[in-house]
Amino acid sequence: MSYSEDVAGKLNELLEKNYDAEKGYKFAAEQVKDVKLKLFFEERAKERYDFGHELKTEIRSFGEAPEKGSSLKGDIHRSWMNLKTTFSSDKEESVLEEAIRGEKAAVEEYNDILKNANIPASTGNILIKQRDSIKAALNSVEFKEERY
Repeated sequence: MSYSEDVAGKLNELLEKNYDAEKGYKFAAEQVKDVKLKLFFEERAKERYDFGHELKTEIRSFGEAPEKGSSLKGDIHRSWMNLKTTFSSDKEESVLEEAIRGEKAAVEEYNDILKNANIPASTGNILIKQRDSIKAALNSVEFKEERY
C-alpha cells in the first residue's frame, strides 16, 4: 500500500465515522423535546457535515476517492438508540448518554490516527482542530447530561 493510500484510508475511516455522527445527531435532534438540546444536536450534525467536507478535500489531495456513506455499525447504533429511547422514560437523558459514548469513541479514533507518524503536518492540523471541537462538544454534552 502506498503512502497516499494509507493516509487516505485512515481519513476515509474518519469520514465514515463523521457520516455516522452526523446521522446520529440528526436522529438525536428528532428524539428530544427540549428546544435548546434539539438546537445543540442540530449544530453538532452540521459541524460533522462540515468535518466530512474537510476530510473529503484532504482525501482528494492524496489522489484517492472519498467514501460515500455511513457504516453498518453506525446504522445498527442508531437502531439501538431508537429502541433505547422508545422504552426510556427520559428520552433526553438516554440520547445524551449515547452522544457521550459516541463522542468519547470519536476522540479516541482521532487520537489513534494522530499517533501515526505518516500523517502530514497539514492533515494533522485539520484532525487536531476537528478532535478538539469534538472534545468541546463532549464537555458540553456531559454538562447537559448532569442537568437531566
